[in-house]
Amino acid sequence: MAGAQERVLKRRVKSIQSTKKTTKAMELIAASRIVKAQQRIYAARPYIDAIDSIARDLSPLVPSANQINDTARPALFIVGADRGLCGAYNSNVLKAAEKILSLPEYNETKPLVVLVGKKIQARFRYEQTRFDEAHVGFTDAPSFENARQVSKTFLSLIVENEISLAKVVSTRFLSLASQKVEVRNLFPVEVSDEPPSAESADFELEPSAEQIWQSLLPQWIEAKLFLALLEASASEHAARQRAMKAATDNAEELIKNLRRVMNRARQDSITSEIMDIVGGAEALRSSSNQGGISTIRPEDAGFASTREAR
Repeated sequence: MAGAQERVLKRRVKSIQSTKKTTKAMELIAASRIVKAQQRIYAARPYIDAIDSIARDLSPLVPSANQINDTARPALFIVGADRGLCGAYNSNVLKAAEKILSLPEYNETKPLVVLVGKKIQARFRYEQTRFDEAHVGFTDAPSFENARQVSKTFLSLIVENEISLAKVVSTRFLSLASQKVEVRNLFPVEVSDEPPSAESADFELEPSAEQIWQSLLPQWIEAKLFLALLEASASEHAARQRAMKAATDNAEELIKNLRRVMNRARQDSITSEIMDIVGGAEALRSSSNQGGISTIRPEDAGFASTREAR
C-alpha cells in the first residue's frame, strides 16, 4: 500500500516540476518584454506630450472644438489583454468599466463601446453585454497603426459631432511594482486652468485655427490611445511576471511538501518490511525452542551400550 502511494506521489512531483519549468520560462519571457515595453513608452512620450500641449492651447480658439449635437452619445474604450495568466489584470479593468457603464450618462443612452483584447471580448460575449467593436491580436506589442484602427469609427463620429464624451479604461504603468487601473478622459479636450504663458499666448495661426484643429484632432486622439495601449501592454507583462513568479514559488513549495510526504511513506514502507522480517525470525526462534526441531545424539539412541556388549 505504501509503495503504491509512493508511486502516485512521484508522478505528482514530476508533473509539478514540468509545470514549474513552464511558469519559470513565462516569467523570464514577461520580464524581457517589460523592458521593451518601457522603452517604447519612453520613446513615444515626448511626441504625445507635445501634441497634447498643442491641443490644449488650440482648443479654446476653435468654437467647434467641443461642439456636439443633441443626439450625441458617449464613447468608452476598454483596453485589456489577449492572453490570460496575468493575475487580476483583466478583471480589474472590467470592474472599472462596469462602474463607468452604470453611470447615468452611459446607462441612459446607447454608448459606443470599443473593446481591445480577447479576454475583454470573451467576457462581454459571455455576459451578453452589448458592444460595438472588438480589436484583438496586438496587446503584447501595439503599434501606432493599431491605435489608428481602434479610433477609426470614433473619429468619424466626432467629425459628425455625434460624440458627447469619451473615456478610456486602461491600466497605467507606473513602475515594475506598481500599476493601477485608470479612467482617462479622451474627449472633449480638457483645457488647463492655468493662464497661458507668454510663448503660447502670442502666436499667429496659418491656416486658420479651425483647419489646424481638424487636422490635429485625429492625430491627438490616436496619440492618446497609443499611449494607453503602450502602458496597458507594459502593465500586462508586469502582471504576468508577478503571477508566474507566484506560481513558480507555489510549485516549489508544493514539491517540497510532496517530497516530505513521499519520504514519510518510504520510511513507513521500510519500517513495515523490517517489522515483517523481525516478526518472521522471532516466529522461527519460538518454534525451535518449543521442540519443533530436535537433535538425536548417539548415546541417547543406545549406541554406546551396544559397543560395550561387543
